[in-house]
Amino acid sequence: MDLDLSHARTIAVGAAEAAGDLVRKRLFRGLVVQEKGSLGDVVTDLDFASEKLIISMIRTQFPDHQIISEELEDTKSGAQCNKGSWTWLVDPVDGTNNIVIGLPILTVGITLCRNEIPVVSVVHDPVSRRTWSAILEQGAWDNTGLLMNRSESKAARKPLLAWIQGYSVDRNDWTACALRTVLAYAAHRLLDLWAPLTCWMMLVRGDIDGIVGYRISELDLYGGALVASEVGLTIREFSGVPFVPRLRGTTDDQCILAGSPHVVAELAGMVSAASRVGRDLERLVVPEMGDAR
Repeated sequence: MDLDLSHARTIAVGAAEAAGDLVRKRLFRGLVVQEKGSLGDVVTDLDFASEKLIISMIRTQFPDHQIISEELEDTKSGAQCNKGSWTWLVDPVDGTNNIVIGLPILTVGITLCRNEIPVVSVVHDPVSRRTWSAILEQGAWDNTGLLMNRSESKAARKPLLAWIQGYSVDRNDWTACALRTVLAYAAHRLLDLWAPLTCWMMLVRGDIDGIVGYRISELDLYGGALVASEVGLTIREFSGVPFVPRLRGTTDDQCILAGSPHVVAELAGMVSAASRVGRDLERLVVPEMGDAR
């Protein structure tokens, strides 16, 4: 069965903004925090409340669609047994680690895929109350209307970049260490916000010039990349081939460069330099740091 993507976008915007209202009202008010996994990630009761609201609103409108969500295991297992053409990806609070330490840098993200291809994306910032959305091959919008194409943007200085890495990346990943070292040297500024969708929307707005994503989660990637693509920005894999979004799961293994064509070319050079630096970094750092690793 076909689906009106404009209607789906409207539903997703409503769900994201309703969740955003809930999140904004409860920010920094006695959050219940739990550890998630063994690599330093956390989850709060606010994540669960936001997720519950979004899933309820989606399932009311699209009961036959599968949902893969950030926190609730039953939605992940449910998605596996309810296979179909349509899959929703939900990140109820992208930036949980930030709000736990009092930083109001977060978004709510919802993406719809058709046969594993992202076709609708919505990103909402509960603090600024701004919403960005996109439909594949139809354009991208914010609160003011249709977004303009910015594919020809070119930084007149060193680029301002954002670094995104997956939670599976640990301190002994010397490729990641080398990348951060080279990027920090070559960039005007390197942001590490722990809020991937915020970085994507900063790129879309033109606040930053590029993104380097290393082993990042598919759950956040597709929503941000769809909005960026619809405003004409370039996204490539580290190998240089165009990034082709296709949902494979929620693993942390995507490595991408994003920005204008000019900036992406610069980033590719930085990645190449980092591959050479990485050969020596472990040999130099580990003897100095000893057991601190």
